Amino acid sequence: MFNLLAVNISPNTSGLPGIAELENIVGALLTVGLVAAVAGVIVSAIVWALGHHSSNPNHTSRGKTGVLASLIAALLIGGADVLVNFFVGAGRAL
Repeated sequence: MFNLLAVNISPNTSGLPGIAELENIVGALLTVGLVAAVAGVIVSAIVWALGHHSSNPNHTSRGKTGVLASLIAALLIGGADVLVNFFVGAGRAL
């Protein structure tokens, strides 16, 4: 009979070739994401300012939303490894 309590599998870095390259690719994607988030804050702030000075409430609202979305994206991208590690630890405790 198969005993589920006897299964003990953990992640390893030597199971497949190319893990180091994959880590480099993911790190590059994090960099690209953070640069895009900074660009999003800049562009959205410009739209917000132009909308405010031209008395256009639609552009003002879209600019505010863009700034907030870009900041949340930067938060999630910057904390991605912390969030994933938290949930990995929580999953191990199940």
